[in-house]
Amino acid sequence: MCGIAGLILGDPKATTAAIDIHESLYYLQHRGQDAAGITVSQGGRVYQAKGNGLVSKVMSDGARLQQLPGNLGIGHLRYPTAGSSSASEAQPFYVNAPFGLCMSVNGNLINVEELREFLDVVARRHINSDSDSELLLNVYAHALGELGKSRVNSEDIFAALRAVYEKCQGAFACAVMIAGFGILGFRDANGIRPLCIGSRPSLTLDGATDYFMASESVALKQLGFSNIRDIKPGEAVFIQKGGAPIFRQVVKQRSYTPDIFEFCYFARPDTISDGISVYRSRQNMGIELAKRMREVLGDKVIDEIDVVVPVPETSNTSAAALAEQLNKPYSNAFVKNRYVFRTFILPNQGLRKQSVRRKLSPIECEFEGRNVLVVDDSLVRGTTSREIVQMVRECKAKKVIFASCSPAITNQHIYGIDLADPSELAAHGRTTEEIAKYIQADHLVYLSLDGLKEACMNAAGKDCEVEDFEVGVFSGKYVTGVPEGYFEHLSLLRKNKKRKATAAGLTVVGPREPSENAVVVTSSGPVNGADPEHREDISIHNFASEIQR
Repeated sequence: MCGIAGLILGDPKATTAAIDIHESLYYLQHRGQDAAGITVSQGGRVYQAKGNGLVSKVMSDGARLQQLPGNLGIGHLRYPTAGSSSASEAQPFYVNAPFGLCMSVNGNLINVEELREFLDVVARRHINSDSDSELLLNVYAHALGELGKSRVNSEDIFAALRAVYEKCQGAFACAVMIAGFGILGFRDANGIRPLCIGSRPSLTLDGATDYFMASESVALKQLGFSNIRDIKPGEAVFIQKGGAPIFRQVVKQRSYTPDIFEFCYFARPDTISDGISVYRSRQNMGIELAKRMREVLGDKVIDEIDVVVPVPETSNTSAAALAEQLNKPYSNAFVKNRYVFRTFILPNQGLRKQSVRRKLSPIECEFEGRNVLVVDDSLVRGTTSREIVQMVRECKAKKVIFASCSPAITNQHIYGIDLADPSELAAHGRTTEEIAKYIQADHLVYLSLDGLKEACMNAAGKDCEVEDFEVGVFSGKYVTGVPEGYFEHLSLLRKNKKRKATAAGLTVVGPREPSENAVVVTSSGPVNGADPEHREDISIHNFASEIQR
């Protein structure tokens, strides 16, 4: 799960695309806090700033934007999956041939070994990282190069995309910049990962139109874009400089099944995704959860509840609706420190556990002597939930009931969200009663899968075309199927990641070592070195790697 953005300004002389892309990334920051990047193009030249950290850090609170001139570009926010979190995997990725392609990817491929072999043996393309997104870019670059043209048109752009759909299995939503030519957006044939596009009148050229694509509609709305529509499964859109969007159904839609976790957790509440209001879906989750609680706990236990408290912030909307349905007081009794990482996204369990108390501070008087219903969006490993229950008990609550707005998570997520190895999941091999005991709650209630689906579908607008949802984490049934050996591959990646993290924790880097937070990308791989702006042997400048003075 990452955040992507792509913009082309209607004024061909404009140089400010990076400013809008930069602002949009703040509206998408919740989708990934591990790394950020912006790549733009001006006159066929490519400029880039990317590295590990939040947008504000990588872009030096906007100071870097003056070094990113261009009238078209793409942006990316990385949430690390089971692989590495190294700076070399910060996106957008770039290849100089053919035509100077840059790509931002949200998703995860499940046939990476097959793709690596193809790119090595058949395409003879060098892969510089462990990221499957780089594989996807190179598959597309190879297909575009195989057309054998020195110049391409929109038909060529779409024709080459067919190779991506034929070879790449999994979930993906992508924004592509072709240097000095245009931007391309496309989405997997099941619509698992989100992507939308909108337009606005040019701010600098009368009669011209700017076009912007992003993971969530809120990023478009906040920048003044309207006429927002979702890219459909298997569909692509290409906008050439000075032109209008060309939409093309590249491959037949296999299904329309967005990942339901977008609605449970990841998307902002003010987003409309695939015709479904995230805010309304979360309200409905609270309503459905109230029904479920009555079924599971009965009226006696519910009558004893004194207060409903959400774990901020994703569950706030659901908890408020739940409290209304149960006719119970609602209290924002946890104060959130907004300057701490989301615990779900933190890379290991030790950091997640420490971060809970840094992130949440209880208002003790709201808990003392009361029977408390704590509501959270999900329960994954149980680390956060257990710590929260303990905090409530330390505030001298009489009873703690824990309610999850999603069903029990019993399986791995394979489409870009690194939940956990199955053995680390709280629901792995445990009954609901055993999980309640594990997190030290008096009672635990999960929303049913049918209830969750109904909550989302009831939030759909009249033009919504969603057929169902990707719910593999709850059911073990994945819309794409799973190649043999893939789960073992994921497990190995996680073990290697932990091993590297342990080793990194023992490594001391001297003050004069090259920065590991950003790279200068060349045709032969990453180069850390001084004065990248004036090197003549590179075709892309990453100004985020320069030393701050």
